[in-house]
Amino acid sequence: MHISRSLLGSSTLKAATVLAIGALALTGCTNASQNAAPGGGSTESGSAKASFDPSTIKKDDSLAAQLPEAIKSKGTLTIGSDTSYAPAEFLGSDGQTPVGYDVDIAKAIGATLGLKVQVQTAEFTGILPALGPKYDLGISSFTINPERLAAVNFVSYFNAGTAWAVQKGNPKKFSLDDVCGKNIGVQTGTVQEDPDLSGRTKKCTDAGKPAINVVTLKNQTDVTTRLVNGSIDAMAADSPIIGYALAQTNGQLEKLGDVYDAAPQGIAVVKSDKALADVIQKTVTKLIADGSYKKILEGWGNADGAITKSEVNPATS
Repeated sequence: MHISRSLLGSSTLKAATVLAIGALALTGCTNASQNAAPGGGSTESGSAKASFDPSTIKKDDSLAAQLPEAIKSKGTLTIGSDTSYAPAEFLGSDGQTPVGYDVDIAKAIGATLGLKVQVQTAEFTGILPALGPKYDLGISSFTINPERLAAVNFVSYFNAGTAWAVQKGNPKKFSLDDVCGKNIGVQTGTVQEDPDLSGRTKKCTDAGKPAINVVTLKNQTDVTTRLVNGSIDAMAADSPIIGYALAQTNGQLEKLGDVYDAAPQGIAVVKSDKALADVIQKTVTKLIADGSYKKILEGWGNADGAITKSEVNPATS
């Protein structure tokens, strides 16, 4: 929910703050399964057209002057991202180059601040704990929730909700009103895993029904593959990710129900560096105002998730 990847479940977060920082961030990526979509199409389909050219962004000297000295002197923004979450962040056809709307937003931020941008592939669970010593920013579809806000600063930049998918035609007759005992796939550490499915499972067991068999995998691509192959009954993920999976699996999947629990996603900054978070918020605000932000999202078919106002540590429920 990577919503939003979303996202760490609250219990997971408290336990380890992959965050807490170790428990806050769960979701991962390995390079092996990211180059081809489960339906056989390239996950980079359309990315050439969507690719953003950071040279179109002019440096804003006043914003660049507000950067912490450590980043100014380094000249590079190092960004941690779980590149298994198309179309937000994934690896291109060479299996090495990060692409996606989050990657393009990162490039736009860097260009505005006069910095080079290095997006490093990382496991979702390892990004937030490594902010500061390893990564300057975490840009990986992090849904903003209270647990994560306790561990890091967030700059809001996108809205996403939870969506579900089943095989085309719903051959298993899966219903969100009858999830007990079903096999449901999610990416590890997302809000779909916890609190969504964990809460649904509790309702099942409290009612004397079988628990949901939650199939949790580090890579969203692997979850999608399981659904295409019919080894799980349904999957839940951030709404942009479900939409992209449907497009990339050549009609083998379909959406089930409506999007719900829409929430802001955020760019993560180490808790001790509020000054950097403030600069990033001002930069996102500038990109919204000059139209670059909307252009990036439109290029990836995700303009519906655009926000009109970026905030540092926005209130969440």
